[in-house]
Amino acid sequence: QVQVVESGGGLVQPGGSLRLSCAASGFTFSNYAMTWLRQAPGKGLEWVSRIDTGGGSTIYADSVKGRFTISRDNVKNTLYLQMNSLRPEDTAVYYCARGWGQYDYWGQGTQVTVSS
Repeated sequence: QVQVVESGGGLVQPGGSLRLSCAASGFTFSNYAMTWLRQAPGKGLEWVSRIDTGGGSTIYADSVKGRFTISRDNVKNTLYLQMNSLRPEDTAVYYCARGWGQYDYWGQGTQVTVSS
């Protein structure tokens, strides 16, 4: 069955870095665009970044542009999100999802907390 499993979240100080991973299985990973989304406490879901099937096209929300980098390894079937210069407002549960704009499979999420 299709599965996407996020990992790599945690507690980090402002200005710090984290790298999230999303392990995909049960489908041909290289055939699908992928997206990172997040949901902060008390707020709605926000897309963070998207990447096309080959990794050559990426887009970012204005709130993370220049600080976050999305990438993928189609051999390891894994999606990544490198997060630098983290801010308290980046605190959220981060999800990876299959698709670009519309998503049919999601992971359980990984918590990222940015606090001193």
